[in-house]
Amino acid sequence: MVVRKLIQICLALVLILSVTSVSAKNLNSNKVKNGNVTWPKNQALPTFPKAKQLDVVDLRDRSGDEKLLLTTLQGNVNREKNSIYLIESNYEEGNYTWLNDINVPYSMIDDPWDLVKKYKKYVSGMIIYDPDVEDTINVATTMAGIENAVVVSPELAEKLKQAPYDFKVIEDLRGKFENGLEAYKWQFEHLWPKTTHRMLVGLNPSKSVELPKDNWDDFETILEEKEQIRDSSNQDVYDLDLSNYLGEEDVYLRFQDAFTNDGWGPAVHEVTVRADGEIIAQFVPGTSKEEPYLYDRNNSNSDDRFGGHRWADNGNYFVYKFTPPAGTEDLQVSIDMWNQFKVSASNVKPLSSEVKEPYGFLRDYAVANKAMVFWLETNVAEEKELFEQILSDVEPNTPYLGWFSNDVAGEFSSTELASEHSVYVLAADWFNNLTVFSGTKGKMKKQAALPAPKLENKIYVTFTLGEGDNLQYNQHKLRQLWDDEARGSVPINWSTTPLLYDAAPAMLSFYQQSATENDLLVVGPSGAGYIYPTPWPDDTFPLFAKQTNRYMKLTGMDIIYALNRVDEQNVPLSESEVNDYVKYINPKGILYSWENYTGTSILNGKLPISILRGVGSVSETKEAIAEAAANWDGESPLFLSMGMLSWSVTPSHIQEIVNSLGPEYEVVRGDQYFDLIREANGLPKN
Repeated sequence: MVVRKLIQICLALVLILSVTSVSAKNLNSNKVKNGNVTWPKNQALPTFPKAKQLDVVDLRDRSGDEKLLLTTLQGNVNREKNSIYLIESNYEEGNYTWLNDINVPYSMIDDPWDLVKKYKKYVSGMIIYDPDVEDTINVATTMAGIENAVVVSPELAEKLKQAPYDFKVIEDLRGKFENGLEAYKWQFEHLWPKTTHRMLVGLNPSKSVELPKDNWDDFETILEEKEQIRDSSNQDVYDLDLSNYLGEEDVYLRFQDAFTNDGWGPAVHEVTVRADGEIIAQFVPGTSKEEPYLYDRNNSNSDDRFGGHRWADNGNYFVYKFTPPAGTEDLQVSIDMWNQFKVSASNVKPLSSEVKEPYGFLRDYAVANKAMVFWLETNVAEEKELFEQILSDVEPNTPYLGWFSNDVAGEFSSTELASEHSVYVLAADWFNNLTVFSGTKGKMKKQAALPAPKLENKIYVTFTLGEGDNLQYNQHKLRQLWDDEARGSVPINWSTTPLLYDAAPAMLSFYQQSATENDLLVVGPSGAGYIYPTPWPDDTFPLFAKQTNRYMKLTGMDIIYALNRVDEQNVPLSESEVNDYVKYINPKGILYSWENYTGTSILNGKLPISILRGVGSVSETKEAIAEAAANWDGESPLFLSMGMLSWSVTPSHIQEIVNSLGPEYEVVRGDQYFDLIREANGLPKN
């Protein structure tokens, strides 16, 4: 009997090891079958089962923990049967816009917990994250994909243990890790072998809570720059009397961008606070002395340039809190500051955006694909080391979906690091219901070429809206811009990602089918995925270029908008990189970089390239065009390429700009633009 039991145990162990081996092999094989998700070798992103009937839940008024629970449930269910659609936030394009456009029947479910009951058979249990180490939300998300589980807070776990849910606890991460880096190191060692290696997912474990609409009603504007100054010519020490705000415990000072459409918000170098003549606070932003007073940094940034400063562009802001001694009668603040500042004050405590909560969004996609989720800072040495280990352990031309920490600096350094390891980026951290959209269908309509006008001695201008590599931009902001009533009135190049062909076919089809003759879809930076060509290894660049060529042919796009950075600085394409673009893609032309000037050249005698002059408002665009055309002699054509900041410029704005141009200007679509450049330089049309 003992021998027989030993044999049975050994056979069981062999079977378990075999199943585990097969599972891992299947996840990373050329022909992936993961539930009802398919992922052929030559396909950039997986295809989900077709959505036939959807249960829709509005989670906007629900807690972050409930959103986390429902989104991880969604990933497990939609992997097998595409059935759940979640409305998690207030979307720019409208909460039901895409849902109605995909033409899938749906039913509204009033109580999200009814959805949990309905679909609980699709999950094996729950993973409890540790509220004291928020990065365990990501580790738990990874485990949820592997274990077919949901991610929950300790509070929700208690509810889910009870009837009618009866969820068992698969893993409780409380107390398991001291910090996020320790959690991610453990994850890489123990979970990475069980996940797909065909994609990586980078998500911040939490986000700011949504602020109430009346959050800033008690703030009064006390100082505001009335001109759109972008050159720090108004730098000065500004003295503010805050004595009227005494009487409560604290005084709050908020800094905003006075002109949110052009990206030159307040820049603050030093702050000095005096209570009855005595200094109670004095600091340079970005230093340790600032921290005790920085109540809400929102999406502001700081660095050591200009001796140290903090800035907040567009809709971002930052708030300082000062606590004067009891009985203070005179409160004065001196601020060394410049550019487009708007300063307001209050003694009523606002809710801070630094209050965080979990969220869902892309997590359904990560869970469904059994992907590893992490959030590592490339500008922190130890975190960068682990990031590189992960990047080094995937095949060339692997997608990284999500985003990076540290905003702009994080984007530049992290995209460069990913490119160095032959990994391309798909910004997607705020894309919602990607499992649903990857199971939609759409009729592809390749745009017909628009013949160029007769080449004359004119100033030819083309306008390009950026951000097209960004999947969530394609879902949200692009749709809002697309629905502008002025769209179609003037030629506009709309950058987008050809990988919508896999990720959201119905979305791509919508843009193709509804495009007017004046709308041209072009490929966003820097091909079928966001990369920097120079850091990308020469020996693997053909893989990326061939993928770009394939998806450009599938979607009918023939122009690329490209970015290229090294050490956070824009750099030109090398001769070999140009040759690869020509050899493997052969685009009609390349719209290049984002600079404070525009210019056109022919690279390697074959490839037209036009540098985008980046602008963020109507007035800035008019000034930039006038500046670029100032020395035109009228004896030959001049080509001006304008890069329009998508977060602040609309088709209506572009229409206003076009209407202001004189008869010497002609505004053209991107394909016409490059045809004219080719003709002017004796190159054949492409």
